[in-house]
Amino acid sequence: MSRRSRSGRHSDVPATHDSEFTDFVGATGAQLLRAALLLTGDHHLAEDLVQTTYAKVFLHWRKVSRADVPLAYARTTLLNTFLSERRLRRAGERPARSDDVASGAGDLAIDRSGAGGLGGRPPDDPAVVGTRVDLLEALAALPPLDRAVVVLRYWEDRSVAETAQVLDLAETVVRTRAHRALARLRPLLATTEQTDDPASPTAPAATLPERTRP
Repeated sequence: MSRRSRSGRHSDVPATHDSEFTDFVGATGAQLLRAALLLTGDHHLAEDLVQTTYAKVFLHWRKVSRADVPLAYARTTLLNTFLSERRLRRAGERPARSDDVASGAGDLAIDRSGAGGLGGRPPDDPAVVGTRVDLLEALAALPPLDRAVVVLRYWEDRSVAETAQVLDLAETVVRTRAHRALARLRPLLATTEQTDDPASPTAPAATLPERTRP
């Protein structure tokens, strides 16, 4: 819809602005929802987090749309919104119900490519769905900040420096939290590891995307 400018002429800029944002939501919604599921472990909370994130992005869309990578801005907004909401909810926090986790697992792709399968299996294979549920439950056992570090480092493939910048942490703190989080995740995911040698240091690769950046 065009709007009348101060000069009395109609302008299509707002309509273009809205159209570009709608296209952005359509192109990035699945990626942000996967990240939100990993962070919240709850399908409904993940949807709420994504909606809140897009609302914040829309308020600054004119600036965001000119950024080199608008999706990076949205991801950072999602992370910061999650951490902020977790601080506010800490007193009355409830654990995710098993049915919420199972529902969310259906929307979660295990690998960053979005294929959603595991070891060549289709996304709806019971073993794949079970691994997703185990993964969400294991992540939910981590403190929120550790969860954010894992998502940034192992799903978004951010470097230590980038993760530290997004979360406003020292790089040494990011390394420590990542190491601690993986140490806690390994035993929780032991039953879903898909390697021949469960003691292999690369065993978590079946469920945790392999980090490619230092």
